[in-house]
Amino acid sequence: MSHAVKVATYNIRKAVGLDQRRDPARILSVLNEINADIVTLQEVDRRFGARVSALPLAMLEAETPYVPVPLNFRPAAIGWHGNAILLRKGIEVRRAEPIDMPTLEPRGAVMAELAVNGHLLRVIGVHLDLSGLWRRKQIRALLTAIDGNPLHMPTVMMGDFNQWSDSGALSELAFHHHRLVRTPKSFHTSRPVARLDRIIVSHDVQVSAADCHISPLSKQASDHLPLWAELQFG
Repeated sequence: MSHAVKVATYNIRKAVGLDQRRDPARILSVLNEINADIVTLQEVDRRFGARVSALPLAMLEAETPYVPVPLNFRPAAIGWHGNAILLRKGIEVRRAEPIDMPTLEPRGAVMAELAVNGHLLRVIGVHLDLSGLWRRKQIRALLTAIDGNPLHMPTVMMGDFNQWSDSGALSELAFHHHRLVRTPKSFHTSRPVARLDRIIVSHDVQVSAADCHISPLSKQASDHLPLWAELQFG
């Protein structure tokens, strides 16, 4: 029997909205509006100093149903190189680790193998480089990380791929039995012209619905709109 799950991805721009205010509570409210089971976040850590999370852990746990997948690299950070995976309480983490990628800028990816009501699901959160050449290398590194795991499981990759077209670096995915979910343009929030944010699934995952989350709050909270998808797998 297949299992349904709602996933989302959101580049939160360190919780700085279009009004230039850093407002983590507003980001958390948007996450509550989306009401997904699994969320990947990008730009979740402040860039300088101790790189603490732009979403304080105590606030996240008090005001949302989410806990971050433990990556435990830095005190007061909830992700790795700005990437975090949030889970609705009750989803089990079997394994979690960062994915080592070739980078020009401080970018990264994180992977978690989850049990959702007993069904295995691999989730990868990414924020790729602005350079097309490096993006291609990074996507190859992501696929190598998937291939390097002897246990096959349904997979969803989500994040800010910094890729305007469906071709280029994204064409690497077709050889690995992954496909792009059709989602709207999500950047820039004030006038969406680019599909920088993507949701990508393995062929054993069905997609019943997918869209941008547009609300008065999400139109102000970040320069990216969040994406979500309803998936069936297992």
